[in-house]
Amino acid sequence: MNIIGIIPARMGSSRFPGKPLATIAGMPMIEHVYKRVVASDKLAGVYVATCDAEIKEVVESFGGKAVMTKDSHERASDRVAEAMLKIEEATKERVDIPVMIQGDEPLVFPEMIAEAVDPMLEDARILVTNLMGSLKSKQEQEDRNEIKVVIDKEDNALYFSREPIPSKSKTTADIAVYKQVCIIPFRREFLLEFNALAQTPLEIIESIDMLRVLENGRKVKMVKTQFETYSVDTKEDLKRAERVMLKDYLYQGYKIK
Repeated sequence: MNIIGIIPARMGSSRFPGKPLATIAGMPMIEHVYKRVVASDKLAGVYVATCDAEIKEVVESFGGKAVMTKDSHERASDRVAEAMLKIEEATKERVDIPVMIQGDEPLVFPEMIAEAVDPMLEDARILVTNLMGSLKSKQEQEDRNEIKVVIDKEDNALYFSREPIPSKSKTTADIAVYKQVCIIPFRREFLLEFNALAQTPLEIIESIDMLRVLENGRKVKMVKTQFETYSVDTKEDLKRAERVMLKDYLYQGYKIK
């Protein structure tokens, strides 16, 4: 199957303007994401989808591939869908599974791509998967930048929220709580179908794309990752990512000498 990675990135983040080019251990965050993802043996190619010429220039300066997209997209998945169609036109090859990899995951590991994609290769009924990781502190559970998810007995998502779920106020039971890790493979046709749907009420309230899938009666298969990663939403997150990065074995292999 033709599986490609697409990293949506833009300068105009409301929470952290210019985030993709913020420096971590001497290089832009988008470069870390690209160089770590491109090491995956599941991907036939990796592209950055952006509406900003500044990001495109930086990506191409370190040898990456960038695709220019419209600046009107409200959701990352919209940008990924446009980029996928442009990549297909340029390469003359149909994509089977585009993997959306958020550009604010600088500590992503290439093996995480396989974790997310393999269930789709094993079960043709799965249309979209998300990785999930454990929430390790009360602070993480209450952080609105961390998207929380609750799952059913078959690991399908029941709900996503920026609020703490499930409620801890009514039980002392040790219930596992999870966060969304933004590596999201779609089947090609489902990505196009998904993006043709209108935004849904809960999606708008929570500002979480995947709720559109659930509100339209479809399933999101959640997959527990074996890796611990840290997304970057604030400048404090950036400092934490750099502390971890400097000790990271993968970084040692691609860092600027």
